[in-house]
Amino acid sequence: MYDQLKGFRDFYPGEQSARREVTDTIEAAAKRYGFREVATPALERTQMYTDKSGEGIVEELYSFTDQGGRDVALTPELTPTVARMVVAKGQELSKPIKWVSTRPFWRYEQVQQGRFREFYQTNIDVFGSAEPEADAEVLAVAADALTSLGLTGDDFEFRVSHRDVLGGLVRALAADPDAVDTADAIRAVDKRAKIDEAEYLTLLEEAGLDRTTAREFDDLIVGVDGVDDLDAVAEAGGEDVEAAVENLRAVLAAADDFGAGEYCDVSLTTARGLDYYTGVVFECFDSTGEVSRSVFGGGRYDDLIESFGGQPTPAVGVAPGHATLKLLCQRAGVWPDETLETDYYVLSVGDTRAEAARIARDLRALGHVVEADLADRGFGGQLGYADSINAETTVIVGEQDLANDEVTIKEMASGDQTTAPVAEFPPEAGRPTYDDYA
Repeated sequence: MYDQLKGFRDFYPGEQSARREVTDTIEAAAKRYGFREVATPALERTQMYTDKSGEGIVEELYSFTDQGGRDVALTPELTPTVARMVVAKGQELSKPIKWVSTRPFWRYEQVQQGRFREFYQTNIDVFGSAEPEADAEVLAVAADALTSLGLTGDDFEFRVSHRDVLGGLVRALAADPDAVDTADAIRAVDKRAKIDEAEYLTLLEEAGLDRTTAREFDDLIVGVDGVDDLDAVAEAGGEDVEAAVENLRAVLAAADDFGAGEYCDVSLTTARGLDYYTGVVFECFDSTGEVSRSVFGGGRYDDLIESFGGQPTPAVGVAPGHATLKLLCQRAGVWPDETLETDYYVLSVGDTRAEAARIARDLRALGHVVEADLADRGFGGQLGYADSINAETTVIVGEQDLANDEVTIKEMASGDQTTAPVAEFPPEAGRPTYDDYA
């Protein structure tokens, strides 16, 4: 017996049908906004990740040397791949480029609730627009996807921030702006909720702020509890921060027009840890706090395409992770039912296979889910199997039935049954059940 690898999961039919329903719902929301589906490879050159994140990233990758001597890795995220794709055909693509993709990714990291070594995401990205409307549309798509799943504003919230507000504020407050590492300071903000205050302040000090200034910086970002509170931040940060605040206000105003504003809260303690984020960023959280970690996040990454050798191309995206989204949906009671559903089971008794197969084919042609006997079971065995797959209706095709030019229609929930003329079953359209013939 082989053991399952840690951090990898099997999905049996009931759970997989629920996962498929959720995936289809998210993708359908994106496609309503004109996002087009792309498919991407499972392997990329390891250098694509080390160039972006440094050699230390290799420890987090499933990387190896292939038979051709190439250093490759299973893709840990989609953004570098789609950046490579945009660079490869950027001049041929109409902008803005709007792509959606659902697929697995792999990271060798600590397994915990909602985090696995093989995980699934739906990535939704816009390339080629720096306008606030692009950020707002990404927020609107994410909100549409969640509400289409049955979630409401009481279930989730988007905590929206701006990396340039944080970076500009750190530089404006520092005694020596040139000595400040804004990326390290933003990473410290990203860790703020996960570490104690002393460690957090120490990280800000290591980024170039003295302890007093670190507290002043933290007081400013914590004190923001709405758009109106951004005035004090803009005043403290100077021109660069004022411009970033204006951009953040513009995105929130557009999000309001697009129907996503009610789900958005300003939260400058939201930072997103990846260094390629450049402007507005956001994270989705469970409003009740029962799912304690971020459900998913997104933001703007305007410099990434150029860093991959392409023309300067602004970009913004969001990537709902399916494992954490499942936790939110389960908490809210909207995760799809994992019970298997079957419309019809066609039960064949005696030498009736040809007619039973014809009925099954005709029902499938009408778009129904239909099963029939594949195991040479008797009447009781077939009826038990029909019950186990949650068949709504069983169509019994027996020798005596056919001798009477009819079939038996059995409603599985009640056990009631009646007959229907075999020459007229199934009809040319619809979903015939016991009630149609009783």
